[in-house]
Amino acid sequence: MIPGRVGHFVARGAVVRGFLVGAVLAGGVAPALSQPVETVTVDARAPGRPFPHFWEHVFGSGRAVLSLRESYREDLRDLRSVTGVSYARFHGILDDEVGVYTEGPRGEAIYNFSYVDEIYDGLLAEGVRPIVELSFMPHRLAAADTRHSFWYHPVVAPPKDYDRWDALITALATHLVQRYGIAEVSQWYFEVWNEPNLDFWAGEPKQSTYWTLYDHTARALKEVDGRVRVGGPVTAQAAWVADFIRHCHELGIPVDFISTHVYGDDSAKDVFGSEEHIPRDQMVCRAVAKAHSEIKASAMPELPLILSEFNATYMNRTEITDAPFMGAWLAQTIRQCEGLAQEIAYWTFSDVFEEAGVVQKPFYGGYGLLAAGHIRKPAFNAFALLHQLGMERLEIDAEGTLATRREKGELVVALWNYTDVGSPGSARRVTLQVRNAHPPNATLQVLDRTHGNALAAYTRMGSPRYPTRAQLRDLRAAAILPAPSVVELKGGSLSLEIAPDGLVLVTLPASRENLRSR
Repeated sequence: MIPGRVGHFVARGAVVRGFLVGAVLAGGVAPALSQPVETVTVDARAPGRPFPHFWEHVFGSGRAVLSLRESYREDLRDLRSVTGVSYARFHGILDDEVGVYTEGPRGEAIYNFSYVDEIYDGLLAEGVRPIVELSFMPHRLAAADTRHSFWYHPVVAPPKDYDRWDALITALATHLVQRYGIAEVSQWYFEVWNEPNLDFWAGEPKQSTYWTLYDHTARALKEVDGRVRVGGPVTAQAAWVADFIRHCHELGIPVDFISTHVYGDDSAKDVFGSEEHIPRDQMVCRAVAKAHSEIKASAMPELPLILSEFNATYMNRTEITDAPFMGAWLAQTIRQCEGLAQEIAYWTFSDVFEEAGVVQKPFYGGYGLLAAGHIRKPAFNAFALLHQLGMERLEIDAEGTLATRREKGELVVALWNYTDVGSPGSARRVTLQVRNAHPPNATLQVLDRTHGNALAAYTRMGSPRYPTRAQLRDLRAAAILPAPSVVELKGGSLSLEIAPDGLVLVTLPASRENLRSR
């Protein structure tokens, strides 16, 4: 259950059969159009298949040093209270601000893992392990002072001396194993660099020079202990996957997993080399399917796939990442990506994040699930709702729907009304019919433009750049989802009308018939 205010819905008809869910939009204007009524039938006795929650185990975040802030850790604790997060990933563990590497007066390497320890100790204290992205280059070790355009300007050049790079990786891995033990560190993931096909890597040619970096790094890690897991190519746009596997296989380079990234507004030309238009709600999973098929067709078809960054956009767009749009988009993405990747990692869980500089106001289209000031966004609420899905998925022939079953027999059904960005959309009308069970009621939880939407409250208060403490309290309160509402069912039927961008979670208690059938 999600704590919050008591929700209020208006019953339809003399007998309470269901509820009008989210039919009134922000501003009190009802949708001008409605879709035809569709019937969605859920069979409580239908066979199911395992449905691991692959979307809620790994999350990205701001760079490594930001994890030392209490605001970061507070946001992580809040995330952990409503999801199954068990891994966090960030850039910059080797950046100069972490103090890992410098050189003495005679050019000798000097290592310092004090901040590394604080960073990883902090994660582990919250019950979260790291995905160790080995980036970026310490400037004293770099072949050139080539900087990325991020506000903190990481060095993206190759190392000036691969013997020194190997020694650094060996020293770091040895230190981690000694501090945490191999039983712990063997459960981490080590990624080599970040998006080397873009401007995060200054080696030329990009691919062959990245192979060199990867080969040295993977071998150095495995020499410390063969149980350390290492992978790549950590590319943007699902690139290089087949080439990377071929390279590792032919040369005998260690690789334990494949990782790559994709965003909803990546272009088909960049991802597939085509000129077609791929909608935002299809791009991520089509790219994941591409990477999945390339792995299966390779000489190493059992390699796990981790999508270690994804989001609906790689740009700062308030109407996307700060808005209720994310609820339906996320549910749609989960439905399509099931079975294609072991994990997918939302970028990011918090707007404690400084790629473009210090955050200037709470809502600016940041990637985070929580806005600055510890304000839950609609995307946070979407994760909280979808966490409640069961661990068994039921086959159902209905778009915009996920039907699941929990271990004790409860049915949990997510329904949504995906609407393209900028479109007013129309209400989705659904009759949910339950077969082979006779639950007396259902529990409804709703996320849409008028439920669990702090952005609307922020807009109403005039979008202050620096909200007062009182305004922050109001925004945090506005962000909380209403308490679940209990609705009577009659004849096993429930009528819903879902507003554009709306996400509804329906929970049906286990019936005796369903429990006996299991």
